[in-house]
Amino acid sequence: MELTLNNGVTMPGLGLGVFQSPPEQTTAAVVAALAAGYRHIDTAAAYGNEREVGEGIRNSGLDRSDVFIETKVWVSDYGFDQTLHAWEKAVGKLGVDNLDLLILHQPAPDRFGKTIAAYKALETLLADGRVRAIGVSNFMPHHLKELLAATDIIPAVNQIELHPYFAQPDVQAADAEHSILTQAWSPIGGITFYPGWGGEDRRNVMEDPTIAAIARACGKSPAQVMLRWHLQQGRSAIPKSTNPARIAENFDVFDFDLNADQLAAIDALDTGVRNGPDPDEAREERFALVIPEA
Repeated sequence: MELTLNNGVTMPGLGLGVFQSPPEQTTAAVVAALAAGYRHIDTAAAYGNEREVGEGIRNSGLDRSDVFIETKVWVSDYGFDQTLHAWEKAVGKLGVDNLDLLILHQPAPDRFGKTIAAYKALETLLADGRVRAIGVSNFMPHHLKELLAATDIIPAVNQIELHPYFAQPDVQAADAEHSILTQAWSPIGGITFYPGWGGEDRRNVMEDPTIAAIARACGKSPAQVMLRWHLQQGRSAIPKSTNPARIAENFDVFDFDLNADQLAAIDALDTGVRNGPDPDEAREERFALVIPEA
């Protein structure tokens, strides 16, 4: 399933995410994903595994042009010149000459002037052909409004926390208003059951009875149902796994459709409660993470 971005570039709608994938497991996960049919890999400077993603792509035997590579600039590299250098670090680690999609990882509103400068660097990289598309991550409607007022190119993608328990309809609407593709991180709600993240009193969306019933009716797993929900509603999704069987299962979502009632039932599960970090909160220690040169 290909999605067309607002600048005409096409991107596979379903990709492999590698957030919190240990570097020593990432290469094999990428190889397994590409063998299963994925053609889109999402990584980030802050994940510390761009090098292993590049190794996985090379080990797959596929041509570079066959794989859509997406990565992210971390906050410590915001600023015009710093972000141009962040591109150099990313392509060096990935072992490629250009990137398909480069996005800003956080709005970082406590230093939004540097965020704007970083985005202007992305615009330069796009104009130079060093990236094919640019975008943002975790931008709320007010962040987008400020960004659009200060820059020239509308982001192609906004990657946000999005799963049945937290669907962010206001962000999706703001994205749609500007023809920005919404891309879901934690698309199958992994963050709702990740140990030690955000408390242990959360509900696990993977065990939701509504989703379980739809999965039984479709002869699919809850994860497959959630991914189908994203794709049928026109979103990109980047499920994360290092388990080859689950990687393959997550890609096996193109042979069934959810009906309107099933889609509406999943939509109705939204709690409005964020599980990941609040994009409006300054996280000075985390934002200060230094991205190595190599």
